[in-house]
Amino acid sequence: MSNLPDKVDVLIVGAGFSGLYQLHFLRGLGFNVKIVEAGGDIGGTWYWNCYPGARVDCDASMYQLSIDGVWQDWSFSSKYPSRDELREYFQYINRKLDLSRDILLNTRVIAAIYDDPASEWKVTTQQGDVVRCQFLSFCTGFASKPFTPAFKGLDTFLGHCYHTALWPQGGLDLRDKRVAVIGTGASGIQVVQEAAAVARQVTVFQRTPSIAFPMKQQVLDDEAKKKLKEGQAKAFEERKKTASGVNVEPIFREMSDFTTEEKNEIYERLYAQGGFAPLVAGFQEVYTDDAANDWAYGFWRDKVRKRIKDPWLQEQLAPTVKPSPIGSTRALEQNYYDVFDQSNVRLIDVNEINIDRITPKGIQLADGIEQEFDVIVLATGFDAITGSMTQLDIRGTDGATILDKWTSLASTYLGLMTANFPNMFFAYATHGPTALANGPTALEIQGAWIVRCIRYMRENGLSSIRPRKEAEDHWTKLVNDIGNRGLWVRAKAWYTGANIPGKTVQHLNFSGGVGLYAQMCRESEEKGYDGFELSNKSH
Repeated sequence: MSNLPDKVDVLIVGAGFSGLYQLHFLRGLGFNVKIVEAGGDIGGTWYWNCYPGARVDCDASMYQLSIDGVWQDWSFSSKYPSRDELREYFQYINRKLDLSRDILLNTRVIAAIYDDPASEWKVTTQQGDVVRCQFLSFCTGFASKPFTPAFKGLDTFLGHCYHTALWPQGGLDLRDKRVAVIGTGASGIQVVQEAAAVARQVTVFQRTPSIAFPMKQQVLDDEAKKKLKEGQAKAFEERKKTASGVNVEPIFREMSDFTTEEKNEIYERLYAQGGFAPLVAGFQEVYTDDAANDWAYGFWRDKVRKRIKDPWLQEQLAPTVKPSPIGSTRALEQNYYDVFDQSNVRLIDVNEINIDRITPKGIQLADGIEQEFDVIVLATGFDAITGSMTQLDIRGTDGATILDKWTSLASTYLGLMTANFPNMFFAYATHGPTALANGPTALEIQGAWIVRCIRYMRENGLSSIRPRKEAEDHWTKLVNDIGNRGLWVRAKAWYTGANIPGKTVQHLNFSGGVGLYAQMCRESEEKGYDGFELSNKSH
């Protein structure tokens, strides 16, 4: 017997940061609201991503909710907390706000269809339960559809084989194992670092070298925690006005204004800070100008090469010519480049010798040689940003699915709604700042907008809100026009969908900065939801 009610005012899909934020504030306004979550616990990506080394890549002081009464009593133990500590943080939020009474776990939504005459969504779960709601909010994040390439023989492997996003919740002991890691994105880097310390052999299969920045992890003592707390409220407010959603801004002056010595001095300081400081606090033109990007890449490359002894590995891991524009992907590392000097770690460039098939014992390469493994790790990424929603059977007013609509070109208005899908919101997803922003900052801006919109609808007796087609077309063009000023499309990365065979390559993120995004959302709201069509049941 399901505990899912037949009808609610608002149904939220996903119990990560976005879902919990919206639940708290909507419930406080007296709405009947429930969250349905496919996982066995809250936390979103921090429930699913339990692979070795999973760790946040944003400064902990920024990677948290700014809800008053919550942030004051919580401090992370390090600058970049582990997945386990993020899980503890979510349980803390749950206890503090008493959220779990309105959350249904292990409840996966598979379909939703809009009933236009009733101005309601009819939502179906995998268990066959149906719930109706006036408002439907997808908080499924940007990375909830794992991607696995079509390797021949994958189902024949007799050892352990897992995608990093589908890792066993109980963990998997890699000690003394022969481990293959396919993929060198953020999760692949994290697994390699952990496996290299305990495995008998780690073989990394690389197609494209990752431009990973040194994390410079820091343990936060009591004095550091106290200092952060003193400036936290102001930092939360300031982060909404910045380009990347953290309380720092890039250098807007041109590189040509500085001497080589001055540029080197600036970037030495930024690298010493660790994390994405070279990207978020470096020269803004690195994202838009090839020459500036080449200089920043060269600075990174030379620093990395000093850590690698073997000349072949130097060229493989930090090539002379950039494999993609610096800043077009995101990854941090702690000792990734150092472990390749260990005797138990080796690299295979699949551009030279590709994977032919997976065998019962391991991996056979194109040269016919079979390599035996106990564990195969698929760090092969996601059908990101759009895939979280297109994997579901979501049907709007014309009967078409969101997949039908977004296959050739994803289109939204404000990265919050899409035409022909009334009363349906999404956060930290398509055409928001998403991959180019600190998550909690972006989702709070969007979540607060959604909450205020739903309140406005109730206060004015309105039954439905939907974007106007012309407003959606204008926003989609704006996203692409701003994106085209940058270098992101040069990378075969999930930012543009280029990592998925057959997927339309397009700008999936609003790259104009968090501050500008927040301003544009606010302007639409202040003009009575300009760009939207609002109606009541009598019209």
